[in-house]
Amino acid sequence: MESLSLRRRIALDITSKLHEEEVARHELHQLFWECTLRCNLSCRHCGSDCRVQSLVKDMPVEDFCKALDSVAKVYDSHKVMVIITGGEPLVRKDLESCGRAIYEREFPWGMVTNGLALTPERYKSLLASGLRAMTISLDGLGEVHDWMRGRPGSFEKASRAIKMVIDSGEIEFDVVTCVNKRSLPQLPELKEYLIGLGLKAWRLFTIFPMGRAANDPELQLSGSELRSLMDFIKDTRKEGRIKASFACEGFLGNYEGDVRDYLFKCNAGITIGSVLADGSISACASIRSDYVQGNIYKDDFMEVWNNRFKPYRDRSWMKKDICGSCRYWKYCKGNGMHLRDSEGNLIQCLLHKMQTI
Repeated sequence: MESLSLRRRIALDITSKLHEEEVARHELHQLFWECTLRCNLSCRHCGSDCRVQSLVKDMPVEDFCKALDSVAKVYDSHKVMVIITGGEPLVRKDLESCGRAIYEREFPWGMVTNGLALTPERYKSLLASGLRAMTISLDGLGEVHDWMRGRPGSFEKASRAIKMVIDSGEIEFDVVTCVNKRSLPQLPELKEYLIGLGLKAWRLFTIFPMGRAANDPELQLSGSELRSLMDFIKDTRKEGRIKASFACEGFLGNYEGDVRDYLFKCNAGITIGSVLADGSISACASIRSDYVQGNIYKDDFMEVWNNRFKPYRDRSWMKKDICGSCRYWKYCKGNGMHLRDSEGNLIQCLLHKMQTI
């Protein structure tokens, strides 16, 4: 493994110490609500394996609000961001009612959407229901996005939604791109396209092998392709024309400090919690393995948050296999929780992948 620069080691040592204090406090800052497992697309990379119809019924907002009421007894509701996800939130005809119920409890809320059903009328009604932030996915240009999303015409509809939200200037907004072998060569052109739409913030992800993506080699980047992605993000950030950043997908060695606004840390179960569609209490909504700590239908959310998240806050159990001998353990602490399977095994390490090309 290549050695870290002195500047990075110092910065990482400081970050590691501060993160230990953050773990000890475990103050909830973000709460994801998986409001549905239904979706209007059939994406190749879906980690939830969502479909038009789901065996799990949409959670009534009144049930989710019981969790919010538990949170509000401990935290200032204005300081806990609720993020509605799915599935696809816009398939819920009562999404505006859900938003109003959250807003009436004085929690700020946002949503993650594919943009397919975001019409001007729907957007206006969501704003009136208290919407304050939104993320829309765009995974490539034209046919590449449509290929990823499993539906012709989805690129055009997502693009219209992105332009509409940007032009409104009403809310905090960004676009996320899941990079794969087909979209990687398009990134320079996609960057210019997004800048042309007026976008200011752009997050880029790789696709981890879970759900439908587990056995699809076209979705996984090689080590050299990962380096190409990191170099692209690094150069784009230096340009300063659009704020590009890499997702929280693990420790990146000497790319730390160059591709994100922060040095790596996984805040799942530390500042980030979630309520899943069946009522399960978990952490980051990206986690698809079974690290559920309770269920709102039988447990108080804050009791679970304060007392049952040890696997997230003491990650010594991860120090095995490739992580057990890694000299960067104190900075990485076993990678992101979403990269562990239900037996605790590491699914992938981007740093190891980049260094074994």
